[in-house]
Amino acid sequence: MRLALLHYTAPPIVGGVESVIAHHARMMAQHGHEVRVVAGRGGQFHAGVQFVHVPLADSRHTEVLAVKTQLDRGEVGVEFFRLRDVLVEELQRALKDVDVVFAHNVCSLNKNLALTAALFALHNAGAAFRLVLWHHDLAWTTPRYRAELHEGYPWDLLRIHWPGVVQVTISQTRREELAELLHVSPEVIHVIPNGLDLSQFYKLEQRTVELIERISVMEASPILLLPVRITPRKNIEFALRTLAALRRDWPSAALVVTGPLGAHNPANKSYFTMLRALRSALGLDGAAHFLVELSESTLPDAVISDFYRLADALFLPSREEGFGLPLIEAALSRIPIFCSDIAPLRALGQDDVQHYFSLDDPPEAIAALVKEALQHNASWRFAHRVRAHYTWRGLYENYIAPLLSQHPPARAT
Repeated sequence: MRLALLHYTAPPIVGGVESVIAHHARMMAQHGHEVRVVAGRGGQFHAGVQFVHVPLADSRHTEVLAVKTQLDRGEVGVEFFRLRDVLVEELQRALKDVDVVFAHNVCSLNKNLALTAALFALHNAGAAFRLVLWHHDLAWTTPRYRAELHEGYPWDLLRIHWPGVVQVTISQTRREELAELLHVSPEVIHVIPNGLDLSQFYKLEQRTVELIERISVMEASPILLLPVRITPRKNIEFALRTLAALRRDWPSAALVVTGPLGAHNPANKSYFTMLRALRSALGLDGAAHFLVELSESTLPDAVISDFYRLADALFLPSREEGFGLPLIEAALSRIPIFCSDIAPLRALGQDDVQHYFSLDDPPEAIAALVKEALQHNASWRFAHRVRAHYTWRGLYENYIAPLLSQHPPARAT
């Protein structure tokens, strides 16, 4: 489809709505759509997204501000209608051949009512594009705008349900406010929340991004991290059996083993062969990830640090340790630690590690320990919800793509 996102400003202008538009546009382009961003200020911010400059769409354009001064006093002068008509022509050019237009806050706020009126005029005249009104803020329900709003046209354009449009808000609260404002059922209003890009938020290394894409680990939860070399004393088979037990209640649980084979013992090859066979026997293919299978070279420390930020817990079932560096790394990463109760780890973690376990305990008991601890960890529960519901990729796949499917363009593409 040919999609357009309309707002007063666009990246690289910094703002909450601008950030949302940037992420939406990128995701749409990555999924094969032809995308343009139409705005009064901004610029080209992504190679796959066209920027269309319509200066009079800017809320801070001098002509727009002059008209707004009149409107704020309740005066609808000839200057407003002239500006509206010019914007009708400019939008016609900017939105030529577009299938769907996503108007962000343009029909929610009174920052540029001539732009609102121009879009309404095009829509009312039977424009060929499908119109999605995306509401982040609502002028009519916000006390700080009330002095600038008046009865009648064009202010009423912000509180009437435009026929044939798709209404979207960013939260359940906004949905209820909008439904009351427009006198419509909340069920006709879509709720599509804002989100974040995990790789940008965590500032992940490009190598890390490639790895997590290949193993789809960000779709897993919880993610247990085992940052060790593959050698028998690390007791990785115990981690596999614990993961299998954990997945009986949490089918999306995953384990990431970051290290290569131990360099000094030829027997490590046969140990790794055994681990892979055990992984398959336990039904953990696609859930237990040995990063050595994806990278012949040792991963740099920066990539390992990334996995600490991505993980939900450190799981270290070592039979022997000289020191226990992963405990220090996990402590600085502020993730829960589950480790074997052996002297070096106990000496290092002391009473600050809450979850020691005996290697004599069955994996099922350790899985129950992990589950109980995480379920009572509010930070983990919130992070789990964020990864499940508030990443831009997930939001696109779960909300925006179905929206495009449910509300096809007004004309065939």
